[in-house]
Amino acid sequence: MSTVPPTAPALDAAGPEGPPSRDAPRPADTTPRPRGPWAPLLPLVLRLHFYAGVCVAPFLLVAAVTGFLYAGAFQAERLLYAHETTVPVGAAELPVSAQVAAARKAHPEGTVTAVRPSPEDGATTRVMLSGAEGVDATHTLAVFVDPYTGRVRGALEQYGSTGALPLRTWIDEFHRDLHLGESGRLYSEFAASWLGVISAGGLVLWFSRRRALRTVRGTSGRRRALGLHGTVGAWAAAGFLFLSATGLTWSTYAGANVDELRTALGQSTPSVSAAASGGDHAGHAGASGAGGDAGHGVGLDRILAAARAEGLGDPVEIVPPADASSAYVVKQVQRSWPEKQDAVAVDPATGEVTDVSRFADHPLLAKLTRWGIDLHTGVLFGLVNQVALMLLALALILLIVLGYVMWWRRGRGSSFGRPVPRGAWAQVPPHVLVPLMAAVAAVGYVVPLLGIPLVGFVVVDVVLGEFAHRRRSRAA
Repeated sequence: MSTVPPTAPALDAAGPEGPPSRDAPRPADTTPRPRGPWAPLLPLVLRLHFYAGVCVAPFLLVAAVTGFLYAGAFQAERLLYAHETTVPVGAAELPVSAQVAAARKAHPEGTVTAVRPSPEDGATTRVMLSGAEGVDATHTLAVFVDPYTGRVRGALEQYGSTGALPLRTWIDEFHRDLHLGESGRLYSEFAASWLGVISAGGLVLWFSRRRALRTVRGTSGRRRALGLHGTVGAWAAAGFLFLSATGLTWSTYAGANVDELRTALGQSTPSVSAAASGGDHAGHAGASGAGGDAGHGVGLDRILAAARAEGLGDPVEIVPPADASSAYVVKQVQRSWPEKQDAVAVDPATGEVTDVSRFADHPLLAKLTRWGIDLHTGVLFGLVNQVALMLLALALILLIVLGYVMWWRRGRGSSFGRPVPRGAWAQVPPHVLVPLMAAVAAVGYVVPLLGIPLVGFVVVDVVLGEFAHRRRSRAA
């Protein structure tokens, strides 16, 4: 969920730059006046915060509402799909191969792409099928099997590595791309790209003001909204900055640039090699591709036992070989803390482990990316994580509402709030502006949905300023 304090008017005290609010009198010296080499940047930060907030806020509102719903969907999913996902605890579990056979008997269509044995007492086993009729090509059909009796409890469409079922899948896709596919992902990347910029700008403006101007108690009207907006934004800014950074890691354009950077630094996420090393696999491997039961070769139970011997505890996922020269891959899929992400490859003909990947050996940036994504999606710390995300979403919604209220009041109730005056660029000395522009250009290159709109904003602002200057000249 990408979230930020939305509008610069929310942090603009206006002062001598504009008329006082109609709600309450305001002192004439409310403009922040810090001293130091960075002081000339404040009007520029204020103007950028204003326009970026006004333009990005609608996208952030969608992200906040859908993010709030997504965080709550985990618990709703447990209740809604309890029949499929839970069973009474029995005396002993059946072999995994027998559970897969029961799933295939009930659903012979499609091919087995993965099996997740029951991870705990009272949980069902999931057998995932691709190519089932009526199932999206990017999703699988999860068949839920009672591990104690072999009875099939039902089948549901599933998406993603966290095993999202229909409710959470629908909300997740709405949050990510508005159900518009790849083109729709531009909305979320645009919001995430500006999230950190607006949050950081809001913090700079808020802490540059005198303490009296940050007070909420005893104030009213626009002044009270300003204080509340700034206080909530300051407390939530760390969460917003985190969501911005982690949201960009799997975005379309910025995410690809981040992946390239990690690869160049030798920090990409390792994967286990699925190449089988021994035995004659002809006629055995390829069951998954031919619609088999994923139990060819030494069988699923031997494969799982080999993974257990390497220390892979529940929850795990067994992925059948892709072709005749490939091995089974058994990987841990626990995304909550402590993470379990070890993986092994097992030869289908001999049952021997041919490769091992340990999460403990992953590069630092690979680990941070994994932890960041799981924290962003609400699975790393379970319910506490999900509640924190919901609170951030509510904070964003409040900030957006307050921002637009103050924008309207700044214009004394006119249809459009009065913008922050131009001229901020001219106030910044060259020795500060030049390195700043170089840094902005570098960030804009890595995060194109920040850089391109920023260039557009500057061009439009310059053009509008020139038109206004010419009108004033003719009037004079």
